[in-house]
Amino acid sequence: MQFDLTSDQTMLADAARRLSEENLEPVLAREPAGTPLSKAAMQEIYGYLADFGITAARLPEEFGGSGLSMLDYGLVMEQLPAVVALSLLSHDGSTVRFNAGADPAVRAAYLDDFRSGRKIVCTANSEPGAGSDSNAISTRLEIEGDRAYLTGTKMWITNASVCDCMIVSCSAGRDDRGRPVPQRVLVDLSQSRVGLAETPLAGLKQGHLCEVTFDRTEVPLSHLIGTPGDAGKYMTIVWNANRPLIGLMALAIARRAYDTALAHVTERRQFGAPLAARQLIQQDLSDMEAMLTSARLTCLMALATLDTGARSNGLSAMAKRLATGNAIKVIHTAMQLCGGMGITEELGLAQLWADARVFQVPDGTQGILALIHGRDITGTAAWR
Repeated sequence: MQFDLTSDQTMLADAARRLSEENLEPVLAREPAGTPLSKAAMQEIYGYLADFGITAARLPEEFGGSGLSMLDYGLVMEQLPAVVALSLLSHDGSTVRFNAGADPAVRAAYLDDFRSGRKIVCTANSEPGAGSDSNAISTRLEIEGDRAYLTGTKMWITNASVCDCMIVSCSAGRDDRGRPVPQRVLVDLSQSRVGLAETPLAGLKQGHLCEVTFDRTEVPLSHLIGTPGDAGKYMTIVWNANRPLIGLMALAIARRAYDTALAHVTERRQFGAPLAARQLIQQDLSDMEAMLTSARLTCLMALATLDTGARSNGLSAMAKRLATGNAIKVIHTAMQLCGGMGITEELGLAQLWADARVFQVPDGTQGILALIHGRDITGTAAWR
């Protein structure tokens, strides 16, 4: 068991930090802070990500992927601006879902553009009545001759308003138990008519979260991916990696809040001494550091476990739940330590809290993550 980074991992993390500071953050800084980034800005960002080699980090090397281990990918992701990291997570995971089962001719037509970041791709899965319960998906796939048609509504779709293509989860009918048979479909927005509406959020305001509407949206039959019923398998494979990665993103935000609070209590003097000299302040700082460190190590362990090929449903769920929960607690304490400054826009801690809070929703809310972990512990599923 090795807790120290190798020299290569240290260099990789440092390079990712420079990528953020020198290329990505300047793009975010020149765009309006309270509105989603423009498509031009996203294309510029994806150009930098492609040059760094991470637009298809999870794609197998035989298909032109980066060959990064999941652990190394995590070390990169925690260095990226949160809004960029979340977008990349959607794009990269969607590329994996597309590649697994796409028709060879369709793969040849799209994969290089996804891999190079020239085209952004996302996954449309959640619906008004189907979030954690993927068996409740009601978006319909109807096949007529050599064409297919999609009808339904998707919600909370990351990247939808700036993407070029979507991997849509839909129902290809019902099985013998009356459950929907999940099917993946590639929708090219340059060829198919889709309704899009941005969903304003309290946090990550420069990001893109949308409602997507399909009204007998026509797609070529060749754009069906994989076989009916296999969509859930590939969703789970991607989710198991996404969850600890999301945990690391939330912790990176919380670390900024911790650093802000530490600087404040070191400089701020009350009753003749720096706040940092007070016992309760030191206890808070110790608790914050412990929460950050323990959750980060759990996320890294989950990613390292994936690298061994082991099944990690429960561990990945636990990692995200612990990390996002701890991140919120750390930022809340940071606001307390900063007193009146903690609730000002000037210090920005309230916005950090809102940004981190967003990460408790994608790829499993706190409750469903606890049930996934509990299923691994007990061997019994709580929801069916």
